[in-house]
Amino acid sequence: MEFLITLAVAMVAGLMMSRLAKKVSLPAVTAYLVAGLILGPFVIGRIGLPGLGFPSLEGMEAYSLVTQAALGFIAFTIGNEFRISQLKSMGKQAIVIGILQAVITTVVVDIALVALHFVKPDLISIPVAITLGAIAAATAPAATLMVVRQYKADGPLTKLLLLVVAIDDAVGLVLFSVSFGIARAMEQGSASMASIVLEPIIEIVLSLILGALMGVLLNWVERFFHSRSKRLSISVAFVLLTVGLSMIKFQIGGIHCGFSLLLVCMMTGTVFCNICDFSEELMERVESWSVPLNILFFVISGAELDLKILGKPLILMVGVIYILFRSLGKCSGSYISCKMTNCGEKITKHLGITLLPQAGVALGMALTAGELMGGDLVRNVVLFAVLVYELVGPVMTKNALIKAGEIQLDARTSARTPEAMNKPGKEHKL
Repeated sequence: MEFLITLAVAMVAGLMMSRLAKKVSLPAVTAYLVAGLILGPFVIGRIGLPGLGFPSLEGMEAYSLVTQAALGFIAFTIGNEFRISQLKSMGKQAIVIGILQAVITTVVVDIALVALHFVKPDLISIPVAITLGAIAAATAPAATLMVVRQYKADGPLTKLLLLVVAIDDAVGLVLFSVSFGIARAMEQGSASMASIVLEPIIEIVLSLILGALMGVLLNWVERFFHSRSKRLSISVAFVLLTVGLSMIKFQIGGIHCGFSLLLVCMMTGTVFCNICDFSEELMERVESWSVPLNILFFVISGAELDLKILGKPLILMVGVIYILFRSLGKCSGSYISCKMTNCGEKITKHLGITLLPQAGVALGMALTAGELMGGDLVRNVVLFAVLVYELVGPVMTKNALIKAGEIQLDARTSARTPEAMNKPGKEHKL
């Protein structure tokens, strides 16, 4: 009972906050995160009234299924951007930019934090520095997608952005696995090629295979139904099934094998949208259905932000350096890679800003990095960065898209928050 009441209160609070945010021209994503902070364990949740807010950070684990499901739907809809027609026009640019900007960001943050180690060796170790550098490559697809949806952004920058954000997850996974493997080897005095190279490659390959199989299977099952509502129901069921299967972990000959939820669901969406002739309309319906789930995702994410780190000066110092140099890496990396691939002036100038949001993927990496001796520092620095990026990032993404001319004036002034459906007239068809 308490769980359901809390979710209902969270959703209503997020929606009400989005109305206030609209009056000051803030993205709805920021409003949902602020609503989560207010309902979290440091404000209303601290009162301890059952069902009213989230009383503790430890208790947030109970809501992980909601956030995992929401990420699955977000990744599934991002897969819709990888249509063959889109890849023919922007595929090469997206791949080069997705890889290069992530690598440059990691190198820039590595240099800054390793330099900090030599200045203050008791504050941060080299293994922690290179681990944070790899985490810096990760970008949050959820916040970016929600801003694009809310303001109906459209144009070359928006299309390229969604492709790059999707590719960034695979690149970030490889960079983190390699860096984290090296960091553990430095602490333990021995290196395992399986953990450094083999395991991340296996995870990516397995994720792509599972996603492709689920996409083909979804297309086959959809053919048995002709009703719009039943096709939507099948799509929702398959995304939930795919999220569940992506949580499976196993070992083969001592090698840890698993799946990336984002990669699996993105691949499912990609394969499905390219082989199904009615996928475009169905994707719109899935997006509309998942709106309440996305609201809960961001409200819960806001409640999970740990405000206690604001009272730790040393963590704040490392966090500020991490944020500054990650931002420098994303912007410079995007600029360089855009120049190399002959992107337009507006894309070259504004893409880096839109890649700044960081959230769930980075937090998952930070949790894994807890095995290091400085694991607590990694987690706290990433938590601080997420707090800043999630509150400021959506606003910066919106402003960059406006400057690029891909959010029109009428869309800004009358933009519907994501609790409304994505396109006029679509919501009443079922």
